[in-house]
Amino acid sequence: MGHGTNPRDTVLDIIKPSNFAGGMEFNGLTYTVTKKQEVEGKWTSQEVDLLHRITGYAPKGSITAVMGPSGAGKSTFLDGLAGRIASGSLKGKVSLDGTEVSTSLIKRTSAYIMQEDRLFPMLTVYETLMFAADFRLGSISRSEKKNTVEKMIEQLGLTSARNTYIGDEGTRGISGGERRRVSIGVDIIHGPSLLFLDEPTSGLDSTSAHSVIEKVHHIARLGSTVILTIHQPSFRIQMLLDHLIILARGKLMYQGSPRDVTNYLGRMGRKLPKGENAIEHLLDVIQEYDQSELGVDPLAKFCLTGLRPPKLSDDLSSSTIPPTPPVSGRDRKRNRVPVRGFDHSVRSPWSSRSWSANQSGVMETLRFTPSRNRRDRTSTDLSSPGYYTYPSEILPGTPTPHSSDYTVNEDDYLTPAAIPDRGNVNRRYPGPKFANSSAGEIWVLVRRNFTNIRRTPELFLSRLVVLSLMGGIMATMFLRPKDDLQGITNLLSFFIFTVCVFFFSSNDAVPAFIQERYIFIRETSHNAYRASSYAIAGMLTYLPFLAIQALPYAAVVWKALELRGSFLYFFVVLYASLLSTNSFVVFVSSVVPNYIMGFAAVIAFTALFFLFCGFFLNQHGIPRAWKWMNVISTMKYPYQGILMNQFQNNHTFGEDPFGNALTGEVILKQLSVDLKEFKKWEMVFWMLGWAVLYRFLFYIVLRFASKNQRT
Repeated sequence: MGHGTNPRDTVLDIIKPSNFAGGMEFNGLTYTVTKKQEVEGKWTSQEVDLLHRITGYAPKGSITAVMGPSGAGKSTFLDGLAGRIASGSLKGKVSLDGTEVSTSLIKRTSAYIMQEDRLFPMLTVYETLMFAADFRLGSISRSEKKNTVEKMIEQLGLTSARNTYIGDEGTRGISGGERRRVSIGVDIIHGPSLLFLDEPTSGLDSTSAHSVIEKVHHIARLGSTVILTIHQPSFRIQMLLDHLIILARGKLMYQGSPRDVTNYLGRMGRKLPKGENAIEHLLDVIQEYDQSELGVDPLAKFCLTGLRPPKLSDDLSSSTIPPTPPVSGRDRKRNRVPVRGFDHSVRSPWSSRSWSANQSGVMETLRFTPSRNRRDRTSTDLSSPGYYTYPSEILPGTPTPHSSDYTVNEDDYLTPAAIPDRGNVNRRYPGPKFANSSAGEIWVLVRRNFTNIRRTPELFLSRLVVLSLMGGIMATMFLRPKDDLQGITNLLSFFIFTVCVFFFSSNDAVPAFIQERYIFIRETSHNAYRASSYAIAGMLTYLPFLAIQALPYAAVVWKALELRGSFLYFFVVLYASLLSTNSFVVFVSSVVPNYIMGFAAVIAFTALFFLFCGFFLNQHGIPRAWKWMNVISTMKYPYQGILMNQFQNNHTFGEDPFGNALTGEVILKQLSVDLKEFKKWEMVFWMLGWAVLYRFLFYIVLRFASKNQRT
């Protein structure tokens, strides 16, 4: 019992079994958010606890199932344990094998499997797992990685689907159950000691769901701590669960072995109807209270103090049986009460709870007691190993940082803290933060990108075909322009249209990151690779493809229009234009939430860049308040670079109406374009600089904004 608490408050003392082999413990988890609601026509802010003082544990080598009705806070609770709640709201402490842990440590020792399977559809099962091994297994040999992947495929029952594409709506691939098992395999390839699964059976048929939980059960038995949320598990799945945590409205309703639910209902004053499942009946009882005027607070208080909840007015199933008297562990083994659906001889090591009344007879205390080596404890026995207390007050907490922040604070388990010197067991950081060097990560990401492009060449080929066709059309329209005013006008029109075509050709890259965003979040949430490696690999991947797209267009129009200057420079300008434009579009795709917003933003900026590129008004004619738009316009630099390449010479392109020769220098002066030769290459450097800047901004968004965290 906590010190200094109100004597009327009784707390739940959870005694872990004497043979408790470790696992995750959580103490006083409270997650508070601010919600706005309208009251009498006025909007007011109110703080709401989505999680309220939840204390308990998840044993190692077992499956801990978090259950409860819709809105109970199951996924929120899982996110809290996994360090996926952003700063400012979550309070409490979490420890792993007796050591308080930080977000950094959680990310290195755990895996989090989301409800939706985010995988690359055109990779096979083997390739998907092999890339995961490359990311997670570091510098071990290639043959060892292959052996690990082959064993994983066999253990997950994916042998028959080994060389099958993952698939999606447009490509036939593996089944839903196999896809879920692949997702699990991707995240456990490195042997995490903690495994979190959010609704792993969602959307699966009963057979596939049971198969998935069987594989998870096997993973747990190999020594991992497995915590999963699950909604309405079947009877066969319930047989595989070792430990239950039942929530409602963010409060703890029950914690313990599935086989103890019947006795728990009896102590609550509810009789289990014949032939009904105990877990389902407890959920029904919780739902009844939740829909009544009493709410779930009486059940939360019963779980905390043992004080029997009041009967519901329409409660026809109120129990007439008295609370279960305390019995010895030996008597429990001899007179075991059968609970439908569980084999008591092989289930988890926790037996039923002892039940006692305090002297006043008002408060009742629940005590969780192991079936073996049972011994009485008093409330002062807090120093004994394995004794776990439920604090009466919410533990002090500090703002929780993002997973990328590394400041030390001992009161918040999500804040990385220096582990105190309590022996070597508390210094078990699992190696470096990332398994590979940056160069190694970039190499793996580039290989995967090339594999995906090879399997889905439509995007690359569509751009290549469009630019090649547009080059042919432009060549025929502006074929051999004459040396007169009309010829100069035609050349200027050709140049600005060329710049626009190259800018628009990258617009279809908007979905590039939007499609991969959730894969990126899943992979980086547990340190598969760095955000910087992802940004660099994306740019390196497109370097050769963008060059291939620019070359046919440049070759076709250069000969047909008999352009002057350097062909190499003309090609470099087009290539650099594609680089800067592609980087800009990728950056936009990382900021916007969906395709529609992405295309709208790109079109809007395209119009602005076109307006201020210097074609309609030269840079000296643009109002001073808008000159900054001329600087950031990525169309300005390829347009002026092409003009310089064409007109930086003394060739006469015609005469003006007064009979004066229009040389290249004269034309550039009229267009307010610099005449200096080195300025040509300055335009290229500007475009490359914008390409790097937009990729850097893309990295910033990845690093600090693309996190799968609650706020």
